Amino acid sequence: MIMLPYSRMVLLSTVSGWLLIVLFGFVSIANAEVAIPPLKSRVTDLTHTLSIPESNQLEQQLAQFEASKGSQIALLIVASTQPETIEQYAIRVVDSWKLGRKGIDDGVLLLVAKNDHTLRVEVGYGLEGILPDALAKRIIEEIIVPAFRQDDFFGGLQAGVNQIIRVIQGESLPPPKKYLPV
Repeated sequence: MIMLPYSRMVLLSTVSGWLLIVLFGFVSIANAEVAIPPLKSRVTDLTHTLSIPESNQLEQQLAQFEASKGSQIALLIVASTQPETIEQYAIRVVDSWKLGRKGIDDGVLLLVAKNDHTLRVEVGYGLEGILPDALAKRIIEEIIVPAFRQDDFFGGLQAGVNQIIRVIQGESLPPPKKYLPV
């Protein structure tokens, strides 16, 4: 058995203690969930993929649809959802943002994790009958992704939003509430 002077043992235990703290700190940071941005508009592009005019055009289109039909569609573009899957992150976003009307649950989230190369359409219960996962997957694979492969992110998102709107337009939903100006 090797005997170390007391001061070296204290130093070694202190250094190893700090190393453990730093190591566990890095592990917990690596496993931290991606923050959910506050819902400030219908289009949230944290990657600056869309130009301001493109973002404004989608925002305007989604606002007009919400005013005419009542259903809410939001677009969120993030760099990554890691370490979570896109499905897990989408559920957290929808829970936080509370998309759709209360009691009708007619909200839709179009989520793009750009660096992960993944997309998700998360649909509220009120729209699951007309926009099931299988149809959402087809919209992603047949409409959005082909445009993305051509580096046309705006075109893909606009075409995907247009298709989601067309699907919802055909559904009989309660009309939106009309508010009187103050």
